[in-house]
Amino acid sequence: MCVAISGKVIELKGKIAKVDFSGNIIEVNVSLLDVKVGSYVLVHAGYAVEVVKRELAEELSNLFADLEDVL
Repeated sequence: MCVAISGKVIELKGKIAKVDFSGNIIEVNVSLLDVKVGSYVLVHAGYAVEVVKRELAEELSNLFADLEDVL
């Protein structure tokens, strides 16, 4: 089973983006997708694997936050 986390692209340099995951800024390889600053992406193993709408990204972030509260 694979888990992808959603985040917002805040900076883009070539095929490497800085992505904000609830305040945690991580460098992500975006070479598989056409992204721009402001895009929301799903990230797995350091690669952005899908561009998603803001609403879905927020919903996924909320679900993971709820899961953390339970664990």
